[in-house]
Amino acid sequence: MELRLNGQLVTVPETIRTIADLIHHLKCVNRLIIVEQNGIILEKGHHETAEVKNGDTIELVQFVGGG
Repeated sequence: MELRLNGQLVTVPETIRTIADLIHHLKCVNRLIIVEQNGIILEKGHHETAEVKNGDTIELVQFVGGG
């Protein structure tokens, strides 16, 4: 399946069905991430149910602490 992820065209396994699956695939678990799917910001509680489809545009923004 092809997605536009943070502006880049990427191919991910067809086994990825949800945003949560994508986050696990990208090894971004346990990080504070904001997800935008096709121009809509998703609440964290919807990551498990939001379906990922071929051609979707996904933006993942990670917050990084520092000083």
